[in-house]
Amino acid sequence: MRSLEEVQATLQIAKLKEEDLQKTIQCLSFGENVSSADYCLMELDDNLCKHIEAGQSLVIRGDKEERAVLSDTSNLLLMVPGCRSPDELTDSQESSHVVHRQIWGFCNSYWELRKQRPKLKKLKKLLMENPYEGPAVGGQEENTENRLTMQDLLERIQASEEEIKTNLEIINACQIDGYWRMLDFDYEMKLLGHMTQLVDSESWSFNNPLEPKEMIEHCLNCYGKRYTENDKVFYTLHEDKVCRATALLLLQNAVKFNLREFQEVWQQSVPDGMSTRLEQLKSVALVDRVSHPETICLLRVDDLPEDTLDRFNHLFTLREKWTEEDITPYIQDLCGEKQTTGALLTKHARSSMQNGVKVFNSRRPVAT
Repeated sequence: MRSLEEVQATLQIAKLKEEDLQKTIQCLSFGENVSSADYCLMELDDNLCKHIEAGQSLVIRGDKEERAVLSDTSNLLLMVPGCRSPDELTDSQESSHVVHRQIWGFCNSYWELRKQRPKLKKLKKLLMENPYEGPAVGGQEENTENRLTMQDLLERIQASEEEIKTNLEIINACQIDGYWRMLDFDYEMKLLGHMTQLVDSESWSFNNPLEPKEMIEHCLNCYGKRYTENDKVFYTLHEDKVCRATALLLLQNAVKFNLREFQEVWQQSVPDGMSTRLEQLKSVALVDRVSHPETICLLRVDDLPEDTLDRFNHLFTLREKWTEEDITPYIQDLCGEKQTTGALLTKHARSSMQNGVKVFNSRRPVAT
């Protein structure tokens, strides 16, 4: 046990002034049964700590090959019962005094939770392993493999239930017989085509639908807006969504499309009265204004890497220099809380002027 005189001698060697320190000096020593393997520590912020203390749960989700959203920190931690931090000491004594504390455990590492964006790219990938192609016909049995319930998604997707439900709506997933499914793209376009034809011919009726009623309703919810008038349900088609889907159908089988020719075919392909605009294709198609003639190609943000560095590396592999207008739709989803695309570009790209227009290129060599 250290005496006060020994502590004061140590302070002199360390060139510390005793008057600058707390009056209570806590000396640590190891107990007889110190263990480093009995405990696994996890650091929580105030909100999570109160959440758990209130009896609520904390769930770590994902497949076995995925990493939990935890940071392993290797600083040595000592567990000392009764040890007090400086703000907890209320010394009223005029002279210094020594208090002995025993260490009864230590830990070489601990887990720290860090807030990250939900990992939702995997959600669409899982659902596309068995997309819904319509009701079975001709005595054929539907493929029942890789069908997922909400509980399955909660166990495999690293996101909250609310975030998963929101994303299911964004990607136009629907629930069929208790399972969440993505519609096969060709089948979805078939539904949309039938729906727009029915609306154009003013012969809409659920009495003898060309497709199952629940699928027509799902398609209407995806590409229209539902409202009730005089206890009757009506739908209005969403122009931008219908035009966007039609463009995807035209672009899916072409590497590049002459922009002028594409715009003509696109406008002819949508229902009468709807107007096509390139603004409707942000985050799903990329226009090349430099090439002669100008071209357009399919580039969906859903198909890009989820990791920020991988995303920027991939984008700069596709195009060496980007205008802010072109790149913004492809990095918008990477922005964290209170973060802007401008801040992301400042961190991961270098700006320059080209023909009077600001462009961005990679800050580091691009891996190809």
